[in-house]
Formats: sequence, C-alpha cells, structure tokens
Amino acid sequence: MKRILSGIQPSGALHLGNYLGMMRPAIELAKQGEAFYFIADLHALTTLRDPEALRRHSRNVALDFLACGLDPQKTHLFRQSDIPQIPRLTWILNTVTPMGLLERCHSYKDKIARGISPNHALFAYPVLMAADILIYDSDIVPVGKDQKQHLEVTRDIATKMNETYGPVFKLPEASIREDAAIVPGTDGAKMSKSYGNTIEIFEPEKSMRKKIMGMITDSASVEDPKNPDTSSIYNLYRLFASAEEADAMAGEFRAGGVGYGEFKKRLFSAVWEYFEPMRKLRTELEADPGHVDAILKAGAEKANAIAESVMSRVDKAVGLRS
Repeated sequence: MKRILSGIQPSGALHLGNYLGMMRPAIELAKQGEAFYFIADLHALTTLRDPEALRRHSRNVALDFLACGLDPQKTHLFRQSDIPQIPRLTWILNTVTPMGLLERCHSYKDKIARGISPNHALFAYPVLMAADILIYDSDIVPVGKDQKQHLEVTRDIATKMNETYGPVFKLPEASIREDAAIVPGTDGAKMSKSYGNTIEIFEPEKSMRKKIMGMITDSASVEDPKNPDTSSIYNLYRLFASAEEADAMAGEFRAGGVGYGEFKKRLFSAVWEYFEPMRKLRTELEADPGHVDAILKAGAEKANAIAESVMSRVDKAVGLRS
C-alpha cells in the first residue's frame, strides 16, 4: 500500500483556497493508500510568534480537517511537534545539504520579498520539510505546481544521503494536480493569507457575506455584458456551484442585464450552503474536545512508530548507533 504524506501550516484560519487547493484533494487522495497528514506547527514558528495563537490555530486545523471529511479511521492526523524524531533527522540532513541547494529555493526569496524578516529557520525550511517526508518512508506527496521545488529538494537531499551512507531513504514521488484551479481572493488575486484577501471556510455568516459583497469588480453597469472568464466572482462561484448553475451565470454575464451585486449574492449562497453540513459537524467536534485529542494522539502514535523505525536505520547508517 502506498504511503501518502502531506501537511498544512497552522498560521491562521483556513480559507477557501486551502480547502480547494490542499484539503479536499488530500482527503480524496487518502482513499488510495495509507495517509499521514500533519499539522505543521514547527514550520509555523518561522513566522508566527504568538504562542496562544499557534495553539489555537493548530487546534482549529484539526477541527477543520475533520469537519471537512477527513476519516480518522483511514488517515493518521497528528501534530508535527509530537514527532520528536523530526528535529533530529533535520540536523542529520543538514550535514549533507549543500548551501547552493537552499540558496536556489524560490520560497525563501518570495517570503523575504514580502517583507518577512529573514532567519535561519526560514532559509533552512526545505530541510525540515525533507525530514517531514523522509521520516515516514513516504511514497507519494501531493503538492501544487508552485511547491514542486520543495519535493525536488527533498529528493536531492535523500539522494545525497544515499550516496554518502548507502541506501538509507526511498525517493518520494510528487502527486501534482494539473487541473488545480487558482482560487481568486476578494481582490481578484490568488487567495492567500499573505495578501489579506481570504474568505475563511468557517467564517461567521455576517463576516462572510460582507467580504463577498465587498469583492472588487470593474465599473460595468447592470446592463453591460460582462466577461465571466475574468471575473473573480464567477471563477469562485463555479468552484462551489453545480455545472448547470455555473453555465447559467456565465450566460447572464455575457448577456448583460444582471449586476455584480446579484452575482455576489448567489456566490455567498453557494459557498454558505456548500459548507453547511461541515459547519454542523465542526460544532459537534468542538463540543467534544476529548474525541479530537484522541484522534491526534492515535495519529501521533502511528506516525511515531514508523518514524522511530526509520530513525534507527538512519542512526546506524551515519554511525550514531551500532
């Protein structure tokens, strides 16, 4: 059985882009093998310095994932920090990782360009990510096109270890969704916490409605024909509406006679109704914290058992154990 590995940072409330880009595909992919999905709280430390916020966001990621359909009977969900072998393996991988490899990583450059203060953890982030992947003998890692370089770095580091110490690691393969949609934010750019243009999955009704009704549009009047292909309203709507509903809206865009305000109302209704059963389940999960704790504990125990076995192999290979 193929082992699938993925993680998500608890750096803030999860939004529609997280759901469509990572969560929903990961939940579906988990049906094809043994899935290990972790809450990347160690990664979040590179930018999040509020301890209470980190604890709260980590808890909310677990609640959101479970509410959105993750099956804990088939998928192991756990906190990254509950796997003590991770930082140890990270250090060992650091000893064979060429500086040039990290200097070529665009993620670090992108974060610095956005004004994030540079630090060693941010620079060495790909090594920690490599440890996350290699510690479980992962076969498949679902990544977006913009994250493909991270897996390539992991494979390069694993190859370097294997060349230095013998066959220590298997090389994981990427699972890239070529049809992955770019989820537009409220300003028309890609939805991202970094841009402050997100709509949260479990946003309160009043807040969600306000964000959607405030989405940026062009100056076309009600009567004017409009291009659905360039509209963030339509492009977000079609991700949650049925094919028939999306086609109908596209036709009304092109014909004119319907204003952006009406289209925004339909978008709000589509998103709100889509997540209605998930909101109900999330409320139930939130009321039973012991159940969520048990899921995270069971996931960590399963992950730790595999991590310890792999770490023992690594220790022997590099000479730390006989």
